[in-house]
Amino acid sequence: MKLNFKNIDSTFWVIFLALIVVAVIALFSASSTLVYSNHSVLGPIGQQIFYIFLGIAAAYILQFVPTYWVRFFGYILLGISTLLVYTTLIPHNPLVVSINGAARWIRIAGITFQPSEMAKLSLIIVVADQLARIRSEADKRKYFYRTLIITAVVMLPIMTSNLSTAILIWLIVFFLWILARIPWRYTMSVVGIALVVLLLGYVIVEFAFVRPGKAMHGPFKRATTWVSRVDDHLSQDKASKYQLTDDNIQEYYASLAIARGGNSPVGVLPGNSKERDYLPLAFADYIFAIIVEESGLVGTGILIFLYLAILFRACYVSSRYSDMPAMLMTMGLALMLTCQALISMLVAVGLGPVTGQPLPLISRGGTSVLITSLYFGIMMAVSREQIELSARVNETRHESEEDVPIITIEENQ
Repeated sequence: MKLNFKNIDSTFWVIFLALIVVAVIALFSASSTLVYSNHSVLGPIGQQIFYIFLGIAAAYILQFVPTYWVRFFGYILLGISTLLVYTTLIPHNPLVVSINGAARWIRIAGITFQPSEMAKLSLIIVVADQLARIRSEADKRKYFYRTLIITAVVMLPIMTSNLSTAILIWLIVFFLWILARIPWRYTMSVVGIALVVLLLGYVIVEFAFVRPGKAMHGPFKRATTWVSRVDDHLSQDKASKYQLTDDNIQEYYASLAIARGGNSPVGVLPGNSKERDYLPLAFADYIFAIIVEESGLVGTGILIFLYLAILFRACYVSSRYSDMPAMLMTMGLALMLTCQALISMLVAVGLGPVTGQPLPLISRGGTSVLITSLYFGIMMAVSREQIELSARVNETRHESEEDVPIITIEENQ
């Protein structure tokens, strides 16, 4: 593997490092409860900074890896992550760790991680590689159903504990189908069936379990939690939203943080948050509310711009790239990061039901930081190959022009 430092994508690196700077500042501001409980600043904050540096190193190395190797190992990672995700369905599995009633985490050798995060990354790589093999109209039908089956197999266990992640992944796969020019009759049929299933499931859980106050059992036992969150978000009882309860404590203090940050264009400035001491898990799913409180409209606008810049840069790189698998892979990864960020922000400001989606690279979590860094590393690798390819084409064109003989015509005297 030849390292050519002059062809690295500086734009992606600027976005990546800028998000890391925001992450470090937000981490110090939003981790007060962790510092209090651990009686140490270096403990929880130092651990996250370690993962951040590890992610930077991983992205730096990965940008020099050929993309065909990325696609090859994507299949291996998908097999491993799918197997681990299915192990979360095994009752009393000693490897599974439940947090807030959700069995999403696995602990191996003292390391706790979410296998669904690895599944998200590898699934995008595999689906992009499969769709890039389309050569005819007949292939579109073939690879549509193939990617549909692959996605369904991977998403089934994820849906039981994390419906929002499953929906997000389906959304990205849908976008990849559109980019691969899959006929609308195929893609919209999946959308229609999904909407019918979700609506029917909502009605069944609402009237059979939530309203009677019954508990669900089995793989979809968290369905009552999902329906209750949707009910709370759609509730027209405005007065109840100002009454602090165990169910709305996150939304309550997040609203206070956002209102306080709105008093000034630059917020209350980093380190001056008050709601971080009351907002549960302020360093995780609702860290955007603390960012709004401390940086106001200016900081919020910059952060939104950084996430949108990921998508804009990916579009630019993909538009100049002739390798279809790499193009689809880049767009899928960029869409995943941008859509997840926007969903997390919308939830934090009260424009969506609670989903538990972390803010990429900023919310606390070692697995999330490492996986997000791999996203950037892969997109940088695609961009590097594009730059090198353009350089080779220009060099070949220049050599061809030099080989053309110069013919002169002497004027007859």
